[in-house]
Amino acid sequence: MHTSRTNRRTAGAARRTAGALAALSLAGALALTGCGMGADDSSEKSAGLRADAPQAADEAARGTERGANGSAAAPAKPGGVAKPPAVRSHVIRTATLAVEAKDAQRALGAARAAAVDAGGYVGSESTRRDEGGAMVSQVTLRVPADGFDRVLAALEGGGRLLSRKVDAQDVTQQVVDVESRVKSQQASVIRVREMMQRASALSDVVMLEGELSRRQAELEALLAQQESLKDRTSLATITLSVSEPAPAEEGAGESDPGFGDALAGGWSAFVAVVRWITLVFGAVLPFLVLAVVLLVVRRPLLRAYRKVRPARPVRAPEPVRAPGPQAGPWPPRHPQDPASGAPAAPVAPVTAGGQPAPRAGGEAAAED
Repeated sequence: MHTSRTNRRTAGAARRTAGALAALSLAGALALTGCGMGADDSSEKSAGLRADAPQAADEAARGTERGANGSAAAPAKPGGVAKPPAVRSHVIRTATLAVEAKDAQRALGAARAAAVDAGGYVGSESTRRDEGGAMVSQVTLRVPADGFDRVLAALEGGGRLLSRKVDAQDVTQQVVDVESRVKSQQASVIRVREMMQRASALSDVVMLEGELSRRQAELEALLAQQESLKDRTSLATITLSVSEPAPAEEGAGESDPGFGDALAGGWSAFVAVVRWITLVFGAVLPFLVLAVVLLVVRRPLLRAYRKVRPARPVRAPEPVRAPGPQAGPWPPRHPQDPASGAPAAPVAPVTAGGQPAPRAGGEAAAED
């Protein structure tokens, strides 16, 4: 008897809950209908009703979610408070390594093989040479979180470790928050779609379509964020940089140079000098050929020019008279007669004793 009464009470409570939900749905439908009927009376009243419709949809979605959670959790607490389910931790792990190896390509191959064996893959890879000519390669590996430590140890043993940095970021709270928001947004989208099916006025349909588009966009953004968190927590990221030792460091342990080294250096210098001389000769050779051609052509041209050009007349040399014993201009000037303007008779030079001076050269001999 007592059991039947309890069952009746439970059934009555269930009927009352179902009736409340039906009344809430009916109230929402009536509110939408009222929005459509009052749209012609007042624009402000229509705007207020449209603003209340999304809130009603949110409240209905949250009520539905709470009802579902309550009905699911009811059997779990017959005599006390149920323990919350254990939440799995979500950690984003990253590492950065710098390794020096004599053979960079071989070290990169070993790193790729370690990532693939652990179930990961190569995200990106780049190779270059520095100013000293040494090869530097960088590769990004994505490996499962459970094999992160194993792959990291294998990469550290591929050469001389230069640097190591490991980071771990706990994003458990962020993951749980995003999951909860995704569920709420999905329920909200479903509720808006149900309201669109019951809407009769065109303005209500247009308003609900805009609200549905906005909520679907928010849901897609949340899903993308959830997928990104899942990818970063499930796969760890390792950035490996492999470099070869510089040439100066490779020859640092060698002994001092000897006679053979000096001979080899001298021979290298001799070969370099001969090479440069050959290069200079090759650069000057075209100019030498041009100069020889000009010299060969110049001779016949000069000969032809000399044959065509008339000979210049040769002037006989004028006789040069020797000056007299007295100083003065030669030949002596004859004064002019002031009366007639004719030149006066020449005056014979006189010696210091009053005797006429002898004439020079052939004139004296002719007088004798």
